[in-house]
Amino acid sequence: MTLKKYLWPVVGAATIAVCGWLLYKELRGLSLDDVWDSLMAISAMHWLLAGASTLVAYAALAGYDRIALMQLGKNVNLWFITVSSFTTYALSHNVGASVISGGVVRYRAYSSKGLSAREIGGLIALCSFTFILGTLVLAGLVLVLKPHIIERFGDGFAISASSATGYVILALVALYVAASFLRLPPVTIGGTQLTYPSPRFVLSQLIIGPLELIGAAGIIYFALPEVGNPGFIVVLGIFLVSFSAALISHAPGGLGVLELVFVMGLPDMDPADVIAALLVFRLFYLLIPFAIALGVIFVFERTQFRATQSSEES
Repeated sequence: MTLKKYLWPVVGAATIAVCGWLLYKELRGLSLDDVWDSLMAISAMHWLLAGASTLVAYAALAGYDRIALMQLGKNVNLWFITVSSFTTYALSHNVGASVISGGVVRYRAYSSKGLSAREIGGLIALCSFTFILGTLVLAGLVLVLKPHIIERFGDGFAISASSATGYVILALVALYVAASFLRLPPVTIGGTQLTYPSPRFVLSQLIIGPLELIGAAGIIYFALPEVGNPGFIVVLGIFLVSFSAALISHAPGGLGVLELVFVMGLPDMDPADVIAALLVFRLFYLLIPFAIALGVIFVFERTQFRATQSSEES
């Protein structure tokens, strides 16, 4: 138990250190003035589009919880779902170890609505799977449409293999969808029985999962200049790699991981422009939501405390 308690924080710290060193080697000739000039060069319209992309991403994240609760047969107020989801993801994206930090927030929120610990665990599992499915769908499409993207991360990859991998990923997703529509019998793995979700839930996953990632990637895309910009699909592909790596690393906010992958993945762009775009992403997708989430948690806990006090007095 003690080892597990300290394992992921150590892994996250080590990842930040390694990525920080590699990033330093990539950007050692870059000055803060260059980054500031790149930030100032972003047009007002692109700031607005980056902000709109943030709203799309967090609206889709609320959809994660919404469709999961529908699959579990639970009726919870949409506004409550939206606030709870926003707070959960704003916290977990910044703190890291999303299963732990997000799980605590979800348990505090949804237990107040009568959900059991097992149902909340099911909710978390369904939301996580929706994210994974969305990532697979977009990764497959990117590899099929832009197979050359793999060359941005190394010279030892065959373009044909990249395209074939994309088709395989999309075929696996298609099998999952077909299994749902055909209502195939549950699959038993060990002592756990996995039941295919309803077609309505699956179709919702195929919309909401990719939409959240498209919105998040859109923040970076709109903050990048046109010069050297490879287009949205390539930016989306690089974002999928960087965001997935950040989650796996357990580094808080993916610190260092996002920056390193993007700088490596966009060699034709001015590094100052790339770093400036990532600062906009961190501001809109991470820092501002995190500050708001802390306020929401404070208000919620104070409301719960007052409700408890009132019930004890009566």
